[in-house]
Amino acid sequence: MTRHRRRKLRGLMKCTAAVILPLFVAAGARGAAYVSRTVTGDGRAVPQRTEGAEAPVKEEKKESRVTFSELPDESVMLSVGYGIEDESGSSELLRLPSPLDINSDDAGAKPYPTHWETGEGEIVRTTYGRYSGSAFFDLEGGGQVNNKTDIPNEELIRESGCLPNFTVEDTDEPLVLIYHTHTTESFEPYVREHYDSSFNYRTTDDTKNVVMVGDAIQAELEAQGIGVIHAGEIHDYPSYNGSYARSRETIMPILEKYPSIKVVLDIHRDAIAGEGYAYQPFVEVSGREASQIMIISGCDDGTLGMPHYMQNFHFACTLQQKLESDYEGFTRPILFDYRHYNQDLTNGSLLIEVGSHGNTLEQSQYAGQLFGKSLGELLSSMKGR
Repeated sequence: MTRHRRRKLRGLMKCTAAVILPLFVAAGARGAAYVSRTVTGDGRAVPQRTEGAEAPVKEEKKESRVTFSELPDESVMLSVGYGIEDESGSSELLRLPSPLDINSDDAGAKPYPTHWETGEGEIVRTTYGRYSGSAFFDLEGGGQVNNKTDIPNEELIRESGCLPNFTVEDTDEPLVLIYHTHTTESFEPYVREHYDSSFNYRTTDDTKNVVMVGDAIQAELEAQGIGVIHAGEIHDYPSYNGSYARSRETIMPILEKYPSIKVVLDIHRDAIAGEGYAYQPFVEVSGREASQIMIISGCDDGTLGMPHYMQNFHFACTLQQKLESDYEGFTRPILFDYRHYNQDLTNGSLLIEVGSHGNTLEQSQYAGQLFGKSLGELLSSMKGR
């Protein structure tokens, strides 16, 4: 072999070593790290904690929601004390027809408009986030409470950790009663920039008012085997005054006939607006827009005849945390205030505000489905406990 060829061969070997040696070092390091792992009984390798090593930095999730607080965004898990839920069921919602495609057999004395004028009032699309201030506090499993009472937050925080004060039997009898004190409350037809000021967002057409939302809740509950009675009687038309007295007359005989009912929901829609504008509070869930909801749990100042109001609050907090655990940002803070709202009749009585008059029919129907799905899962998890 000539000197030139030997020099060329040595150079080639040096280059090869320079490339291969780092690869062997890296592989050895990975092998050492793998050997240092603890292997569980099912063969999964679990990394050992290294003292003094810095924890990996978790990439901060970007918020697209309108935020009303500078409180830290902590990651929490809901633990309602009912154990692991059955995962064999379907997580899909029912396919319901659009409210715009449903025609009522009897639209009543005040039908939903079929023609819309272009008004000057602006519809403001927004998503309510977390709130700060002394009136608000966070629930451990997600969501917040807006305390409008004289009860200290510290006491309510302790109470918020209590489970609902009722049991759920595995029965074919109805467990849930849905009704509407303000039955004619209605919504926008679709997403648009301006609203028609000639429409006062009330209609006796139950395919276009809050009865439609109640139907969506009922459908999801019944799909899970939860018995439901849905009272769609109109209580606020032609007279708005006295609505709560009339709705009470509707639901009391039902409660007497079916003592199996544990949850009583008065489904409303809110009205969030100012001079010349109306809000459309929504949240995106699985690529679709849903109206944000608000739970109202009444408190007694000694004059309202609700000595067991705190039991309703226990249920409100459990439900709020379940909803937020399932669909982050779906709820506005629970309103805990000196309100009666017929919540003396059971210890599972709540008023639910689904969206506002700036929200659309489809957003509110979808919100009803999400609400019903979560409520059904919560009640199912309580059976036999």
